[in-house]
Amino acid sequence: MTLHDDALRALKDWTAPDTPEGGQEQLRLDYIEHLASHRDGLWRSCTPAHVTASAVVVDPGHGRVLLTLHPKVGRWLQMGGHCEPEDATLAGAALREATEESGIPGLVLLDAGDGVAPVRLDRHRVRCAGRDRPENVHLDVQYVAVAPAGAEAAISEESLDLRWFDYGALPELADRSVRALVERARLLTG
Repeated sequence: MTLHDDALRALKDWTAPDTPEGGQEQLRLDYIEHLASHRDGLWRSCTPAHVTASAVVVDPGHGRVLLTLHPKVGRWLQMGGHCEPEDATLAGAALREATEESGIPGLVLLDAGDGVAPVRLDRHRVRCAGRDRPENVHLDVQYVAVAPAGAEAAISEESLDLRWFDYGALPELADRSVRALVERARLLTG
């Protein structure tokens, strides 16, 4: 099975949650349509849109979330980014990104009882090819990564800062998408 096949399967099998902001089912259908019509739909080179994978790192025992201050965006975000040729699954891409950007070994993607699955989708415009290049659209597939007990984060070159925040005390520079993802993670992890 290719990464493309896995991404299609993951999205087709996923039941979109009924969230306060709504629109998750329509996004799921849009992502499936994108992948069905673009064999390269997971790669950065696919314009004007491509699928990305991310994971919010949580420590449910302490009621907190790890966010990265992204150098290009200037906002606090979850860990994530572009799929790579070595990624076998979309969930694996999200876990790889979370591990690389958090510096935490032993992260585990949340299994809510019926296997590892996305928890939320978010479509947003970015300039991932550089400020002098046209905007792209990221079709982000979002997961929850649970940190092991006593996890210590280590900042990477992909971040200006890396910090734990209580679920209820997110920084001002966290946008609506991050806030919705953290709330979803909080609900799913108790």
